[in-house]
Amino acid sequence: MSKPEVEVRMKKTAIMAVVRVETVERGLEIAKGCIDGGVDVMEISYTNANAGDVIRAIKETYGDKVCVGAGTVLDATTARLAIMNKAEFFVAPNFDPAVQEMANLYQIPYGPGCTTYSECLNALKAGAAFIKMFPISNYYGPDLAKVFKVPCPQIPVLASGGINLDNVKTWVKNGAEVLGVGGLLSKGDSAQIAENARKLCALVEEARKEMGK
Repeated sequence: MSKPEVEVRMKKTAIMAVVRVETVERGLEIAKGCIDGGVDVMEISYTNANAGDVIRAIKETYGDKVCVGAGTVLDATTARLAIMNKAEFFVAPNFDPAVQEMANLYQIPYGPGCTTYSECLNALKAGAAFIKMFPISNYYGPDLAKVFKVPCPQIPVLASGGINLDNVKTWVKNGAEVLGVGGLLSKGDSAQIAENARKLCALVEEARKEMGK
């Protein structure tokens, strides 16, 4: 998919599974559950050395049924390796100019972690597609999106941390475009993951309908 297509896909689905796995087999099992439940966006973290293998296996197995990106992309080398393993976007806990350059060169959406307005706006100037509110999403909760959006509504918010079934609707209503979800979409078997994915997607749709979208 092209960069614009990936960005639209992420915003449309709104829920992104954040996954760290020890084996390719487990990665495929999680992917099946997510896809079956309607979550077709996944971030595979480079915290684990096998992340590239997991990304490639998921893309080769499920193709465009799922949009798979690389998480914890801290440097340009990791970014390039991720691209070579079929990653379609980057997410990181920090902003790195070299990673942004790689993303710009290969037209890959990049969501760097930022905690201040200055960091957010500088990242956007450099070409960031999303701003990952990390680690502050976990500490401040859904009101964070509204706080950042009021003076700067153009900030495309990717919230990560502390998102659950009780606050998904509030995050959406407060303006967050993408919500990174870990445990609910990475623990249990495929059926359990699919059920959680369905619940999350239903809550997103409820929030949008209540907003008239």
